[in-house]
Amino acid sequence: MVRIGDIEVGDFPLLLAPMEDVSDPPFRAVCKANGADLMYTEFISAEGLIRDAEKSVQKLDIYDYERPIGIQIFGDKIESMREAAAIAEAANPEIVDINYGCPVKKVACKGAGAGILLDLPKMQAMTAEIVKRVNKPVTVKTRLGWDHKTIKIVEVAQRLQDVGIKALSIHGRTRQQMYKGEADWTHIGEVKNHPDIHIPIFGNGDIDSPEKAIEYRNRYGVDGIMIGRAAIGYPWIFNEIKHYMKTGVHLPVPLLRDRVEAVRKHLDFSVQWKGELKGIFEMRRHYTNYFRGIPHFKPYRTRLVESDRQIDILDTLEEILEEFEGVYAMA
Repeated sequence: MVRIGDIEVGDFPLLLAPMEDVSDPPFRAVCKANGADLMYTEFISAEGLIRDAEKSVQKLDIYDYERPIGIQIFGDKIESMREAAAIAEAANPEIVDINYGCPVKKVACKGAGAGILLDLPKMQAMTAEIVKRVNKPVTVKTRLGWDHKTIKIVEVAQRLQDVGIKALSIHGRTRQQMYKGEADWTHIGEVKNHPDIHIPIFGNGDIDSPEKAIEYRNRYGVDGIMIGRAAIGYPWIFNEIKHYMKTGVHLPVPLLRDRVEAVRKHLDFSVQWKGELKGIFEMRRHYTNYFRGIPHFKPYRTRLVESDRQIDILDTLEEILEEFEGVYAMA
């Protein structure tokens, strides 16, 4: 059983990665229903939290069915991160997580996210202060390094473990790579198999099938896998991996009806959480992913993203079922 502090997260946990503008409560709801063991909020600005900014504070919303869950924060100032960690802890997650991996220019080039990988002493000092400030287990998500010349992920893991983090998730790319190229898990394996590393190590990057999950588990020995982009529009991947690991047999692929039902639930929660207008607007980014692969779908997608009433979207979903169910099998 893998433990983060005293929190049990499964024998080989599958984690939902924190993704900005994706990992909100409605998205987390469908992922949890489909087998995600541990989930994280979207990353939350430390400065936004300590200034009580509405957008940042709303990201603290968590629900009992999501547990265990971690709230992730980011920032470049140690004192702000200390105070933000305390605010996050007060929202009562199981875990407080630190983002040392975001590659986006407006974050990384200000010294936050992956930017702190250029200043390991500061990274260590900041983490130490956060660990001291909160009672919840502290975890970190990071990348291999700033670029291929600055990969020091084993040292990073040792420094972070030394100051008290309870688990580390590593994305197998550098900041310079962004999300391009293939994730390099060899460095993740080096961390996991280093004799001085004792905390759980979770690998992240390019896991998009049960076969790949098993291959990487066996090859690199990680304690669990964090899944990000592969879950967007396809939350079934968590249960598919679990079933295949247990039985060696694939679950049947979700039918069109399964996809429509997932969209309904996702939409309903989005509207409940943010109100009809904003809930519908923020749902628009998901339709293409849920219905990827259906030929001649563009007219329906247009209607879905242009509708501003929930009832109209539900009517369109019914029409999609009538039009495609029985004549199209999702692949």
